[in-house]
Amino acid sequence: MFKPKCLPILIGSLPLQDHREAMQLILSSTPDIPLWPQLPKNSKEGMIRQFLDGFPGLHEEAENIWVDTESADFTTELAVFYEDYLEAVKEPLLPSQSRFSLAKKTASGFFTLIDMLERRTTSPLAVKGQITGPMTTGIGLRDQTGTSIFYDDNLRDILTKLLTLKARWQVERLHGFATEIPPLLFIDEPGIVGFGSTAYAGVSLEMVTTAVAEVIAGIKDAGGLAGIHICANGDWNPALHSDADIISFDAFFYFDNFILYEEQLRNFLLRGGILAWGIVPTGNPVSIEQENVDSLYGLWLKQLNRLCSLGFTDKQLMNQTLIAPSCGTGSLPLDLAQKVLRLTCQLAEKIRQDHLL
Repeated sequence: MFKPKCLPILIGSLPLQDHREAMQLILSSTPDIPLWPQLPKNSKEGMIRQFLDGFPGLHEEAENIWVDTESADFTTELAVFYEDYLEAVKEPLLPSQSRFSLAKKTASGFFTLIDMLERRTTSPLAVKGQITGPMTTGIGLRDQTGTSIFYDDNLRDILTKLLTLKARWQVERLHGFATEIPPLLFIDEPGIVGFGSTAYAGVSLEMVTTAVAEVIAGIKDAGGLAGIHICANGDWNPALHSDADIISFDAFFYFDNFILYEEQLRNFLLRGGILAWGIVPTGNPVSIEQENVDSLYGLWLKQLNRLCSLGFTDKQLMNQTLIAPSCGTGSLPLDLAQKVLRLTCQLAEKIRQDHLL
């Protein structure tokens, strides 16, 4: 099992438009675990749009995107989708180009990462990819009537299968770039902790957990380590009970709620689960401006001591910890985004020097 020992890791989005510039920033901040950049300043790289290529009935006009289930060709498109899916799952390796691959027009950062890794003379410890989760995508994507497709059993199944194979496709292409650790593939799924809220009325626990479990299984079947990134607060049971190898959480704002799930958290850690400790704030510009390495280090130590009370030594926990921002930085001004990356890198270095090296 991967023992990250407080190495720094990032969440994908950055407030840039040039993918090579973004990759250079990533490699300078987290050379041991680089990831591919998602740049929402480019119109087709929003977290909902980015992974939808290949979905039946998908229509797009300017910034608007929807699924037209009433079009004359929709039934045929559904049949072709399932034919493609059944053929794909038989293959030991997904083809480089299909409805289940990432596309350069919507995920150029992935191909920039591959290109820059191929040019490096040294290999990273691990490589990270990401995909937006089925609940977050399914709530955000609507049909021609304005209804979120996640509520439709058939459309939810199609979406889940599409995302599962796009996640598998990433894992397959990221194999071989790291020396020892399998590819890390994070599912960006903040909605998994909020299914009981009014914002997700009508969404059942089974709907969420079944969909996310299918994506996790696809990642692990391809030989990757599956993470769930959650930059929200709510019911942590579904995430901690899942088969995810890594839980990425907002420790800066929500640690007090997270640690209330003592039994679930203890079981997750006992089975070797890793915490991507989102201790560097991203959601509030004022917090980013106010914090520094020393203040975050002090906060992290307090949180670590509280987690030790669940029956773990500090060394055990540090072996199963990644130091991360609480979320991506795509909506921040560039100078604050750069500070988030700098704090993440410097905090991880300080922790490792003081406790592990």
